[in-house]
Amino acid sequence: MSAVLPPLVEGYRDRKRYAWLLSLLVPAAIGAGPLLWWWWPHAAVLWLPLLIAYVLLPTLDLCAGEDSSNPPEEAVPALERDRYYRAITWLLVPMLWLWIGYAAWFVSTVDLPWHGWLAVAWSTGLIGGFCINVGHELGHKREALERLLAKLVLAPTWYGHFTVEHNRGHHRDVATPEDSASARLGESIWRFAWREWPGGLRRALVLESERLARQGKPWWHLDNEIVQTALISAALWLALVLWLGVAVLPFLILSAAIANFQLTSANYIEHYGIARRRLADGRYEAVRPEHSWNSNHLVSNWALFHLQRHSDHHAHAARRYQSLRAFADVPALPTGYFGMFLLAYVPPLWFRVMNPRLLAAVNRDPSRINFDPAQAARLRQRYGLKACAETLDA
Repeated sequence: MSAVLPPLVEGYRDRKRYAWLLSLLVPAAIGAGPLLWWWWPHAAVLWLPLLIAYVLLPTLDLCAGEDSSNPPEEAVPALERDRYYRAITWLLVPMLWLWIGYAAWFVSTVDLPWHGWLAVAWSTGLIGGFCINVGHELGHKREALERLLAKLVLAPTWYGHFTVEHNRGHHRDVATPEDSASARLGESIWRFAWREWPGGLRRALVLESERLARQGKPWWHLDNEIVQTALISAALWLALVLWLGVAVLPFLILSAAIANFQLTSANYIEHYGIARRRLADGRYEAVRPEHSWNSNHLVSNWALFHLQRHSDHHAHAARRYQSLRAFADVPALPTGYFGMFLLAYVPPLWFRVMNPRLLAAVNRDPSRINFDPAQAARLRQRYGLKACAETLDA
Protein backbone atom coordinates (compact mmCIF):
# COMPACT_ATOMS: atom_id res chain seq x y z
CA MET A 1 0.00 0.00 0.00
CA SER A 2 1.21 3.50 -0.74
CA ALA A 3 2.27 5.58 2.24
CA VAL A 4 0.58 8.59 0.65
CA LEU A 5 -3.11 9.09 1.33
CA PRO A 6 -4.69 8.55 -2.11
CA PRO A 7 -7.28 11.07 -3.24
CA LEU A 8 -10.73 9.57 -3.77
CA VAL A 9 -12.35 12.65 -5.24
CA GLU A 10 -10.70 15.93 -6.02
CA GLY A 11 -9.89 17.77 -2.81
CA TYR A 12 -10.68 14.85 -0.46
CA ARG A 13 -8.29 12.51 1.33
CA ASP A 14 -9.32 9.99 3.94
CA ARG A 15 -7.16 11.08 6.87
CA LYS A 16 -8.35 8.12 8.95
CA ARG A 17 -7.18 5.61 6.35
CA TYR A 18 -4.32 4.16 8.38
CA ALA A 19 -5.93 4.65 11.76
CA TRP A 20 -8.01 1.56 11.01
CA LEU A 21 -4.90 -0.53 11.57
CA LEU A 22 -5.67 0.00 15.26
CA SER A 23 -8.37 -2.65 14.79
CA LEU A 24 -5.50 -5.13 14.30
CA LEU A 25 -3.38 -3.85 17.18
CA VAL A 26 -6.06 -3.77 19.88
CA PRO A 27 -6.98 -7.49 19.80
CA ALA A 28 -3.28 -8.33 19.47
CA ALA A 29 -2.55 -6.33 22.64
CA ILE A 30 -5.46 -7.85 24.55
CA GLY A 31 -4.35 -11.35 23.61
CA ALA A 32 -0.65 -10.77 24.27
CA GLY A 33 -0.53 -12.33 27.75
CA PRO A 34 0.53 -15.84 26.64
CA LEU A 35 3.33 -14.28 24.54
CA LEU A 36 4.55 -12.06 27.38
CA TRP A 37 4.70 -15.18 29.57
CA TRP A 38 7.79 -16.42 27.72
CA TRP A 39 9.54 -13.17 28.59
CA TRP A 40 8.38 -13.08 32.23
CA PRO A 41 6.79 -16.39 33.38
CA HIS A 42 4.61 -15.08 36.18
CA ALA A 43 0.81 -15.21 36.35
CA ALA A 44 0.70 -11.43 36.88
CA VAL A 45 1.79 -10.85 33.28
CA LEU A 46 -1.30 -12.67 32.07
CA TRP A 47 -3.46 -10.00 33.68
CA LEU A 48 -1.72 -7.09 31.93
CA PRO A 49 -3.88 -7.38 28.77
CA LEU A 50 -6.98 -7.01 30.93
CA LEU A 51 -5.56 -3.75 32.30
CA ILE A 52 -5.24 -2.63 28.69
CA ALA A 53 -8.87 -3.55 28.00
CA TYR A 54 -10.43 -2.12 31.16
CA VAL A 55 -8.11 0.77 32.09
CA LEU A 56 -5.87 1.92 29.25
CA LEU A 57 -8.38 1.83 26.38
CA PRO A 58 -11.19 3.65 28.25
CA THR A 59 -8.65 6.26 29.39
CA LEU A 60 -7.30 6.74 25.88
CA ASP A 61 -10.86 7.07 24.60
CA LEU A 62 -11.53 9.91 27.02
CA CYS A 63 -8.22 11.65 26.37
CA ALA A 64 -8.16 11.32 22.57
CA GLY A 65 -11.51 13.06 22.23
CA GLU A 66 -14.04 12.82 19.43
CA ASP A 67 -14.09 12.91 15.66
CA SER A 68 -17.36 13.82 13.95
CA SER A 69 -15.93 14.23 10.45
CA ASN A 70 -17.73 12.53 7.58
CA PRO A 71 -16.57 11.71 4.07
CA PRO A 72 -18.37 13.71 1.38
CA GLU A 73 -21.10 11.65 -0.24
CA GLU A 74 -19.44 11.91 -3.64
CA ALA A 75 -16.39 10.14 -2.15
CA VAL A 76 -18.37 7.24 -0.69
CA PRO A 77 -18.53 5.05 -3.85
CA ALA A 78 -14.72 5.15 -4.16
CA LEU A 79 -14.31 4.48 -0.44
CA GLU A 80 -16.61 1.49 -0.68
CA ARG A 81 -14.66 0.07 -3.64
CA ASP A 82 -11.23 0.50 -2.02
CA ARG A 83 -10.15 -3.02 -1.10
CA TYR A 84 -7.61 -1.78 1.44
CA TYR A 85 -10.43 -1.38 3.97
CA ARG A 86 -11.79 -4.84 3.23
CA ALA A 87 -8.32 -6.36 3.58
CA ILE A 88 -8.18 -5.26 7.21
CA THR A 89 -11.37 -7.11 8.13
CA TRP A 90 -10.36 -10.12 6.06
CA LEU A 91 -6.93 -10.26 7.72
CA LEU A 92 -8.52 -10.27 11.16
CA VAL A 93 -10.31 -13.57 10.51
CA PRO A 94 -7.21 -15.85 10.40
CA MET A 95 -5.47 -13.64 12.96
CA LEU A 96 -8.26 -14.11 15.51
CA TRP A 97 -8.50 -17.86 14.83
CA LEU A 98 -4.74 -18.23 15.37
CA TRP A 99 -4.84 -16.16 18.55
CA ILE A 100 -7.61 -18.28 20.06
CA GLY A 101 -5.90 -21.50 19.00
CA TYR A 102 -2.61 -20.37 20.52
CA ALA A 103 -4.33 -19.43 23.79
CA ALA A 104 -5.99 -22.86 23.93
CA TRP A 105 -2.62 -24.54 23.36
CA PHE A 106 -0.99 -22.33 25.99
CA VAL A 107 -3.40 -23.19 28.82
CA SER A 108 -3.25 -26.87 27.86
CA THR A 109 0.54 -27.15 27.92
CA VAL A 110 1.75 -24.62 30.51
CA ASP A 111 1.35 -25.34 34.22
CA LEU A 112 -0.65 -22.30 35.37
CA PRO A 113 -2.23 -21.38 38.70
CA TRP A 114 -6.00 -21.10 38.54
CA HIS A 115 -5.90 -17.30 38.40
CA GLY A 116 -3.44 -17.38 35.49
CA TRP A 117 -5.73 -19.79 33.64
CA LEU A 118 -8.68 -17.47 34.35
CA ALA A 119 -6.77 -14.44 33.03
CA VAL A 120 -6.07 -16.20 29.73
CA ALA A 121 -9.68 -17.41 29.43
CA TRP A 122 -10.94 -13.90 30.13
CA SER A 123 -8.64 -12.18 27.64
CA THR A 124 -9.44 -14.86 25.05
CA GLY A 125 -13.12 -14.11 25.64
CA LEU A 126 -12.43 -10.47 24.80
CA ILE A 127 -10.71 -11.64 21.62
CA GLY A 128 -13.89 -13.60 20.90
CA GLY A 129 -15.78 -10.33 21.29
CA PHE A 130 -13.68 -8.93 18.46
CA CYS A 131 -14.63 -12.03 16.45
CA ILE A 132 -18.30 -11.12 16.83
CA ASN A 133 -17.62 -7.49 15.92
CA VAL A 134 -15.79 -8.51 12.74
CA GLY A 135 -18.58 -11.00 12.01
CA HIS A 136 -21.04 -8.14 12.35
CA GLU A 137 -19.18 -6.02 9.81
CA LEU A 138 -18.70 -8.88 7.33
CA GLY A 139 -22.12 -10.47 7.84
CA HIS A 140 -23.93 -7.39 6.57
CA LYS A 141 -22.15 -7.50 3.22
CA ARG A 142 -23.53 -9.01 0.03
CA GLU A 143 -20.34 -10.61 -1.32
CA ALA A 144 -20.25 -14.38 -0.87
CA LEU A 145 -16.64 -14.32 0.35
CA GLU A 146 -17.41 -11.87 3.12
CA ARG A 147 -20.47 -13.78 4.24
CA LEU A 148 -18.34 -16.95 4.41
CA LEU A 149 -15.68 -15.10 6.41
CA ALA A 150 -18.40 -13.92 8.78
CA LYS A 151 -19.39 -17.52 9.46
CA LEU A 152 -15.78 -18.51 10.02
CA VAL A 153 -14.98 -15.68 12.43
CA LEU A 154 -18.13 -16.32 14.46
CA ALA A 155 -17.34 -20.04 14.80
CA PRO A 156 -14.96 -19.92 17.82
CA THR A 157 -17.69 -18.35 19.98
CA TRP A 158 -20.55 -20.62 18.84
CA TYR A 159 -22.50 -17.49 17.90
CA GLY A 160 -23.07 -18.32 14.26
CA HIS A 161 -26.79 -17.65 14.50
CA PHE A 162 -25.91 -13.98 15.00
CA THR A 163 -26.12 -12.96 11.35
CA VAL A 164 -29.59 -14.47 11.01
CA GLU A 165 -30.91 -12.98 14.25
CA HIS A 166 -29.21 -9.62 13.84
CA ASN A 167 -29.71 -8.88 10.16
CA ARG A 168 -33.27 -10.15 9.83
CA GLY A 169 -34.51 -9.75 13.39
CA HIS A 170 -32.81 -6.97 15.29
CA HIS A 171 -32.74 -4.57 12.34
CA ARG A 172 -36.48 -5.15 11.84
CA ASP A 173 -37.55 -4.94 15.49
CA VAL A 174 -34.97 -2.50 16.89
CA ALA A 175 -36.14 -0.09 19.60
CA THR A 176 -39.41 -1.94 20.20
CA PRO A 177 -40.57 -4.12 23.10
CA GLU A 178 -40.46 -7.10 20.71
CA ASP A 179 -36.69 -6.80 20.26
CA SER A 180 -34.72 -8.95 22.68
CA ALA A 181 -31.57 -7.00 21.71
CA SER A 182 -32.96 -3.58 22.75
CA ALA A 183 -32.54 -2.80 26.44
CA ARG A 184 -35.35 -1.14 28.38
CA LEU A 185 -35.33 1.79 30.77
CA GLY A 186 -34.70 0.49 34.28
CA GLU A 187 -33.37 -2.87 33.06
CA SER A 188 -29.87 -3.73 34.29
CA ILE A 189 -27.42 -5.41 31.96
CA TRP A 190 -27.56 -8.51 34.16
CA ARG A 191 -31.34 -8.85 33.71
CA PHE A 192 -31.03 -7.89 30.05
CA ALA A 193 -28.60 -10.76 29.39
CA TRP A 194 -31.14 -13.34 30.56
CA ARG A 195 -33.67 -11.92 28.08
CA GLU A 196 -31.26 -11.28 25.21
CA TRP A 197 -29.41 -14.60 24.99
CA PRO A 198 -32.39 -16.98 24.72
CA GLY A 199 -34.43 -14.35 22.85
CA GLY A 200 -31.80 -13.98 20.15
CA LEU A 201 -31.43 -17.72 19.63
CA ARG A 202 -35.19 -18.24 19.58
CA ARG A 203 -35.68 -15.47 17.02
CA ALA A 204 -32.89 -16.85 14.81
CA LEU A 205 -34.44 -20.32 14.83
CA VAL A 206 -37.88 -18.93 13.91
CA LEU A 207 -36.54 -16.69 11.14
CA GLU A 208 -34.46 -19.44 9.55
CA SER A 209 -37.30 -21.96 9.85
CA GLU A 210 -39.62 -19.56 8.05
CA ARG A 211 -37.08 -18.92 5.28
CA LEU A 212 -36.52 -22.63 4.69
CA ALA A 213 -40.26 -23.36 4.77
CA ARG A 214 -40.83 -20.74 2.05
CA GLN A 215 -38.29 -22.60 -0.08
CA GLY A 216 -39.80 -26.01 0.71
CA LYS A 217 -36.69 -27.20 2.53
CA PRO A 218 -36.50 -29.12 5.82
CA TRP A 219 -34.86 -27.66 8.91
CA TRP A 220 -31.74 -29.86 8.66
CA HIS A 221 -31.06 -28.86 5.05
CA LEU A 222 -27.47 -27.76 4.51
CA ASP A 223 -28.81 -24.45 3.23
CA ASN A 224 -29.72 -23.68 6.87
CA GLU A 225 -27.30 -20.91 7.86
CA ILE A 226 -27.52 -21.83 11.55
CA VAL A 227 -26.64 -25.46 10.78
CA GLN A 228 -23.74 -24.30 8.58
CA THR A 229 -22.16 -22.19 11.30
CA ALA A 230 -22.82 -24.82 13.98
CA LEU A 231 -20.95 -27.39 11.89
CA ILE A 232 -17.98 -25.04 11.55
CA SER A 233 -17.98 -24.40 15.31
CA ALA A 234 -18.24 -28.12 16.08
CA ALA A 235 -15.41 -28.95 13.67
CA LEU A 236 -13.17 -26.29 15.21
CA TRP A 237 -13.80 -27.34 18.80
CA LEU A 238 -13.49 -31.04 17.92
CA ALA A 239 -10.13 -30.36 16.27
CA LEU A 240 -8.92 -28.52 19.38
CA VAL A 241 -10.11 -31.35 21.65
CA LEU A 242 -8.42 -33.99 19.49
CA TRP A 243 -5.22 -31.92 19.50
CA LEU A 244 -5.15 -30.75 23.12
CA GLY A 245 -7.40 -33.15 24.97
CA VAL A 246 -10.84 -32.87 26.51
CA ALA A 247 -9.44 -30.74 29.35
CA VAL A 248 -9.44 -27.76 26.97
CA LEU A 249 -13.26 -27.73 26.86
CA PRO A 250 -13.82 -25.67 30.04
CA PHE A 251 -11.45 -23.04 28.63
CA LEU A 252 -13.30 -22.93 25.31
CA ILE A 253 -16.72 -22.76 26.99
CA LEU A 254 -15.78 -19.98 29.41
CA SER A 255 -14.01 -17.87 26.79
CA ALA A 256 -16.98 -18.27 24.41
CA ALA A 257 -19.41 -17.19 27.16
CA ILE A 258 -17.29 -14.10 27.86
CA ALA A 259 -17.19 -13.34 24.14
CA ASN A 260 -20.96 -13.61 23.88
CA PHE A 261 -21.28 -11.24 26.82
CA GLN A 262 -19.27 -8.63 24.88
CA LEU A 263 -22.06 -8.65 22.30
CA THR A 264 -24.61 -8.40 25.10
CA SER A 265 -22.75 -5.36 26.43
CA ALA A 266 -22.82 -3.66 23.02
CA ASN A 267 -26.49 -4.45 22.48
CA TYR A 268 -27.33 -3.12 25.92
CA ILE A 269 -25.86 0.32 25.38
CA GLU A 270 -26.77 0.81 21.72
CA HIS A 271 -30.54 1.30 22.15
CA TYR A 272 -31.01 1.58 25.92
CA GLY A 273 -34.49 2.85 26.74
CA ILE A 274 -35.27 4.22 23.27
CA ALA A 275 -38.56 3.27 21.60
CA ARG A 276 -40.07 3.70 18.18
CA ARG A 277 -43.66 4.89 18.49
CA ARG A 278 -46.60 2.94 17.15
CA LEU A 279 -48.55 4.28 14.20
CA ALA A 280 -52.33 4.35 14.17
CA ASP A 281 -52.39 1.20 12.03
CA GLY A 282 -50.44 -0.75 14.66
CA ARG A 283 -47.10 -0.73 12.86
CA TYR A 284 -44.04 0.99 14.29
CA GLU A 285 -42.65 4.18 12.85
CA ALA A 286 -39.64 3.79 10.54
CA VAL A 287 -36.20 3.50 12.10
CA ARG A 288 -34.60 6.94 12.33
CA PRO A 289 -31.22 8.22 13.59
CA GLU A 290 -32.66 9.11 17.01
CA HIS A 291 -33.41 5.44 17.72
CA SER A 292 -29.77 4.57 18.50
CA TRP A 293 -27.13 5.81 20.92
CA ASN A 294 -23.99 7.05 19.18
CA SER A 295 -20.42 7.93 20.06
CA ASN A 296 -17.70 9.67 18.06
CA HIS A 297 -14.87 8.81 20.45
CA LEU A 298 -11.77 8.13 18.41
CA VAL A 299 -10.07 5.12 19.94
CA SER A 300 -13.10 2.87 20.30
CA ASN A 301 -14.42 3.83 16.87
CA TRP A 302 -11.12 2.98 15.21
CA ALA A 303 -10.88 -0.29 17.13
CA LEU A 304 -14.49 -1.33 16.48
CA PHE A 305 -14.98 -0.35 12.83
CA HIS A 306 -17.23 2.65 13.53
CA LEU A 307 -19.73 0.44 15.34
CA GLN A 308 -20.53 3.47 17.50
CA ARG A 309 -21.88 5.38 14.50
CA HIS A 310 -24.88 3.21 15.07
CA SER A 311 -27.60 5.40 13.63
CA ASP A 312 -26.08 5.37 10.16
CA HIS A 313 -25.49 1.63 10.45
CA HIS A 314 -29.20 1.03 11.04
CA ALA A 315 -30.12 3.40 8.22
CA HIS A 316 -27.68 1.80 5.76
CA ALA A 317 -26.78 -1.66 7.06
CA ALA A 318 -24.69 -2.62 4.03
CA ARG A 319 -22.58 0.56 4.16
CA ARG A 320 -18.97 -0.23 4.97
CA TYR A 321 -17.39 0.98 8.17
CA GLN A 322 -15.11 3.58 6.55
CA SER A 323 -18.16 5.34 5.07
CA LEU A 324 -20.42 5.47 8.14
CA ARG A 325 -21.44 8.99 9.13
CA ALA A 326 -21.88 10.88 12.36
CA PHE A 327 -25.21 12.67 12.79
CA ALA A 328 -25.92 15.83 14.73
CA ASP A 329 -28.76 15.91 17.25
CA VAL A 330 -28.88 12.16 17.94
CA PRO A 331 -28.63 10.46 21.35
CA ALA A 332 -24.96 10.61 22.34
CA LEU A 333 -23.08 8.48 24.85
CA PRO A 334 -20.75 10.28 27.27
CA THR A 335 -17.77 8.16 26.18
CA GLY A 336 -16.92 5.26 23.88
CA TYR A 337 -17.96 1.65 24.20
CA PHE A 338 -14.91 0.61 26.23
CA GLY A 339 -15.87 2.99 29.03
CA MET A 340 -19.61 2.48 28.65
CA PHE A 341 -19.23 -1.27 29.13
CA LEU A 342 -17.65 -0.66 32.53
CA LEU A 343 -20.42 1.76 33.47
CA ALA A 344 -23.08 -0.76 32.46
CA TYR A 345 -21.57 -3.41 34.72
CA VAL A 346 -22.45 -1.24 37.75
CA PRO A 347 -26.23 -0.69 37.33
CA PRO A 348 -26.66 2.09 39.96
CA LEU A 349 -23.98 4.17 38.21
CA TRP A 350 -25.42 3.35 34.79
CA PHE A 351 -28.92 4.45 35.79
CA ARG A 352 -27.58 7.63 37.41
CA VAL A 353 -25.73 8.63 34.23
CA MET A 354 -27.96 7.28 31.47
CA ASN A 355 -31.52 7.70 32.71
CA PRO A 356 -31.37 11.53 32.77
CA ARG A 357 -29.55 11.47 29.44
CA LEU A 358 -32.30 9.30 27.95
CA LEU A 359 -35.04 11.60 29.21
CA ALA A 360 -33.28 14.57 27.64
CA ALA A 361 -32.77 12.70 24.35
CA VAL A 362 -36.49 11.91 24.00
CA ASN A 363 -37.67 15.27 25.40
CA ARG A 364 -39.31 13.43 28.32
CA ASP A 365 -41.84 11.89 25.93
CA PRO A 366 -42.90 8.53 27.43
CA SER A 367 -44.14 7.30 24.04
CA ARG A 368 -40.50 7.35 22.94
CA ILE A 369 -39.28 5.31 25.92
CA ASN A 370 -38.95 1.53 25.97
CA PHE A 371 -39.88 0.82 29.60
CA ASP A 372 -39.11 -2.29 31.60
CA PRO A 373 -42.75 -3.41 32.08
CA ALA A 374 -42.19 -4.42 35.69
CA GLN A 375 -40.97 -0.91 36.52
CA ALA A 376 -42.92 1.29 34.12
CA ALA A 377 -45.36 2.75 36.66
CA ARG A 378 -42.63 3.42 39.22
CA LEU A 379 -40.33 5.03 36.65
CA ARG A 380 -43.10 7.24 35.27
CA GLN A 381 -43.85 8.45 38.76
CA ARG A 382 -40.20 8.91 39.73
CA TYR A 383 -39.40 11.02 36.68
CA GLY A 384 -42.74 12.83 36.57
CA LEU A 385 -43.65 11.58 33.11
CA LYS A 386 -47.17 12.42 32.07
CA ALA A 387 -49.33 9.95 30.21
CA CYS A 388 -49.66 10.76 26.55
CA ALA A 389 -50.91 9.23 23.35
CA GLU A 390 -48.55 6.47 22.29
CA THR A 391 -49.56 6.19 18.65
CA LEU A 392 -48.91 8.43 15.68
CA ASP A 393 -50.95 9.00 12.61
CA ALA A 394 -49.76 6.78 9.78
